[in-house]
Amino acid sequence: MTRSRTVSPSSPPLPAAAPPGRGRARARGWALGSAALAMGLIAGFFYAYACSVMIGLARVDDRTFIDTMQWINATVRNQWFAPSFFGALLLTAVAVLLHLGRDARAVLVWSAAALLLYGAAFSVTMGVNVPLNEDLAAAGDPAALGDPAAVRAAFEDRWVTWNTVRALASTAALVCLLRALVLHGRAAAAAARNR
Repeated sequence: MTRSRTVSPSSPPLPAAAPPGRGRARARGWALGSAALAMGLIAGFFYAYACSVMIGLARVDDRTFIDTMQWINATVRNQWFAPSFFGALLLTAVAVLLHLGRDARAVLVWSAAALLLYGAAFSVTMGVNVPLNEDLAAAGDPAALGDPAAVRAAFEDRWVTWNTVRALASTAALVCLLRALVLHGRAAAAAARNR
């Protein structure tokens, strides 16, 4: 036999969800802040390519373009890049998990939206940009290429287009995380006033 949750007009209202403890609230804030920092770094990374690097490289000859992109791709996987690229995904997922529950629905919606948006940017990187980088590396020494224009043509426009997509998606994810941080801050301030 199950108990009904129906509230009659004379019944007292159902209690609201209990506010999270201070430790949990701090963990939530830390996760959101760290996720926003990592997301800002990686969104800025993609943005820098979109608004400067690729525009500048569009003006160089084919062999210089290929050589430069090969060197960038060979050195980008480093200790400075990894924390933002992988950290944005991991920390946003942690923020989502910490906000599961009735007491943080508004923050959960925004942090989940950020996770979906950055998941799309991450997928574009792994599914489009990285394979293009690998194809460019496999082309070999630009000085020895018989048709560097064809190698560049197979890479440049597609890479630039999808970089713009991931820049927009990660920037939108950052906006969502910042909104989640604002909502978290308001909830924390309200909880502090009620103590």
